[in-house]
Amino acid sequence: MQNTGIESLFPIWKLPTRALAEEMITAGVQAILTCVDSSQLDKKFSGRYFDDCLLKELPSTSDPCGENGEFHTVVVGGPMFNYSIAVEVGETVERDGFVFTDVVPLLEPKQAHAN
Repeated sequence: MQNTGIESLFPIWKLPTRALAEEMITAGVQAILTCVDSSQLDKKFSGRYFDDCLLKELPSTSDPCGENGEFHTVVVGGPMFNYSIAVEVGETVERDGFVFTDVVPLLEPKQAHAN
């Protein structure tokens, strides 16, 4: 990160991930779950926004940041971006025990997701 003007913060592991997830959402990070391990989390979570509603619905066995491989996200907006990336949630497919959801960039921006 040297010479980028961005300060790296290490380590973040061993931080309480529930508080970290809530902090990211409060800060305005906009993310969408694009991959769910269906052996750890219900497939209904794939394609959902990473927001307060999602955190409330996560089972207690799931890490709120997906740190045990429960899910992966794509970040489409937040304070670290100059502007949010306009996207729509696309097709969802299941393959090899995982559920994948496409996140497709829009040519014409739609109204941004509100938390």
